[in-house]
Amino acid sequence: MYWDLEQVSEPIAYKLLAATVMPRPIAWVVTQDAAGRTNAAPYSFFNVMGSAPPTVVLGLMGDATRGFKDTASNIMATGEFVVNLVPERLVQAMNITAVDAPAGVDELALAGLETLPSLHIKPPRIAASPVAFECTMLSSVVTGPHQSIMIGRVRAVHIDDACVLNAERAHIDTPALDLVARSYGSTYVRSHDTFELDRPKWADWSKSHPG
Repeated sequence: MYWDLEQVSEPIAYKLLAATVMPRPIAWVVTQDAAGRTNAAPYSFFNVMGSAPPTVVLGLMGDATRGFKDTASNIMATGEFVVNLVPERLVQAMNITAVDAPAGVDELALAGLETLPSLHIKPPRIAASPVAFECTMLSSVVTGPHQSIMIGRVRAVHIDDACVLNAERAHIDTPALDLVARSYGSTYVRSHDTFELDRPKWADWSKSHPG
């Protein structure tokens, strides 16, 4: 089957992308507006894009009636945001913060979530999240009506002490983070069904496949 994305409606394009690009990690983004009011919302168009400098990217879709959502507006106004990752025990609280609340509503308060101060930026991090990235905006690209891509530099990483095996060598007990990801529709994916596959090395490959 073939779809010309220049011809189909936006909801069809979204369904095709969300149903096939999976699992997608969830960025539980905390921002503040210029007046210091806090906002939180989850986004699954998200990933790490590099380590020199440490870089993440957010794809922020707009609202049909309000235009840019609070997350995008706040980042453009202040240049700061925190990406918290979502363990399975917090999926219900995360889902509450996805509510289409009016601008200015504190979604963290709705979900009963406590915060901790960040060290480099003003927006706080979610205390119960096992991983949080303090970020400052490197650049933004408006890709459509009220749709934008935010590229952020990670200034600091917070990881729950219980999930750190060796701090000096940055060895993390990744399964203990118990993170979830988004799939199609309203489906989520757990991160425990894994397998090992070593990357091939040319020296070994060339010996075992002569010519």
